[in-house]
Order: sequence, then structure tokens, then C-alpha cells
Amino acid sequence: MIIPAIDLRDGRVVRLRQGDFTQTRTFDHDAVVLAQRYATAGAKWTHVVDLDGARAGRPAQLELLARIAGLGMQLQAGGGVRSHTDVERLLDAGVARVVVGSIAVRAPSVFADWLAAFGADRLCLALDVRRGNDGRWRPAVDAWQADSDADVGELLDGFRSAGLRHVLTTDIAQDGMGAGPNLDLYRELVARWPQLEWIASGGVRDRRDIDALRATGVAGCVAGTALLDGTLTLEEFATCSRAA
Repeated sequence: MIIPAIDLRDGRVVRLRQGDFTQTRTFDHDAVVLAQRYATAGAKWTHVVDLDGARAGRPAQLELLARIAGLGMQLQAGGGVRSHTDVERLLDAGVARVVVGSIAVRAPSVFADWLAAFGADRLCLALDVRRGNDGRWRPAVDAWQADSDADVGELLDGFRSAGLRHVLTTDIAQDGMGAGPNLDLYRELVARWPQLEWIASGGVRDRRDIDALRATGVAGCVAGTALLDGTLTLEEFATCSRAA
């Protein structure tokens, strides 16, 4: 499944390089019109990142998210989710699956409680990682502005026991760089945790990357810049979506 991504900052469609807010590209698109274009092309899901919410530590684009959800697609969205109430507000706005990152890394028991309260299909773990000099993958937190020392394997094993089903993973070094996705990372994750539904994010350039990701065994991938720049055309997106 190919999921179009829309990143929002001050209500505008943007893309960042490696999560760096000082390296922002702003696109001349209305977010709702863009989402409708993706829906018309066959998108069943749209992935929306509330960058303002990620920085503020609370959802900040609820009205706009509700308008996008009203188009009829399933909406996966996150950014700044820190509390049970934040999850409820996003679900009430029409979000089908809430993406949770920093709080899950910092307070795993809280996220485990949310899995029990809301159900595994209403939540997605955002596991955004950087490889350290020692070779370990470390999760990033606070809109990718800081790294955690949490052990990725321990987190995933614990959340799997708590019922986790959906994981969105980004190799931050590949995000927005036009170098392609980290295929080795996704092969490793799928091999170790085959029960999870992995969604690859970051680095998708064109249809060849989508085909390569499909071969790793991931359940889906997020495409943002490629669709905005046209290196993955809407016609190709539609064909890939039908093939999936």
C-alpha cells in the first residue's frame, strides 16, 4: 500500500530535510485540495504530520485534519501526541489511526495502556531512528530534535506483547535526501518482527523504490516529496495502488 504524505506547518504543505525545521520547502498547494487529488488517484489512506503540533507537544491542526478526514479516505495522523486526551481529540476529528512517537519511546507503559484502551488498529508507533557511531539504532524524539537511548528491540518486543500491530519507521538520514529508502533496515525489521505491519517512510523517489520496498516485505510505504515533485507521478501512484 502506498500512502501519500502531507506535512503541515502553519496550515501549509511543506517538506523538511531530515526533520530539520531550518530546511523547509513550502509548496503552493491547499492541503485539502491536495488530499482530494490523492483520493481521486486511488489513495485509500493519507498520512498527515502536524509539524506545529510536533514542536508544541500537542495537536495543533485539528480543524484542517477534520476537513481532510471528511474527504472519505482513511487518515493516519500524528504530531505532538502526548496524552490520552490528545488521542481522543484526533479520533474525534476523524483520524482513523493516531501516530505516536516521543511518548511511546519515553514512557512505554503509557503507550501500552493506550493500545489496550483504544485498540491496536487505532494507533501506530512512529519509530524514527538514527544509527549511532556504535552501530546502534536510536529512536529520535521531540520532532526528531533529540535522540533517545532507548533500545529499539526492547521497545518493539514490549509493545508487541501489548498488542502493537502498526509501525511507521523512518531512517532519518534518508528522509528528504533523494537517496532512496534504507532497504536493509526494513529487511532486518520484517525478518525480526514479521507479525507487525511495517510502513516504510523516508527516501522514496520513484516507482523503482516502491517495487524494491515491496520486496522487503513491508506492508506499505509513505510517499511525500516524490509525489510533490512528480518523480512519482499520480498515474504511477494509481497503477501501484491498484497492483497492491
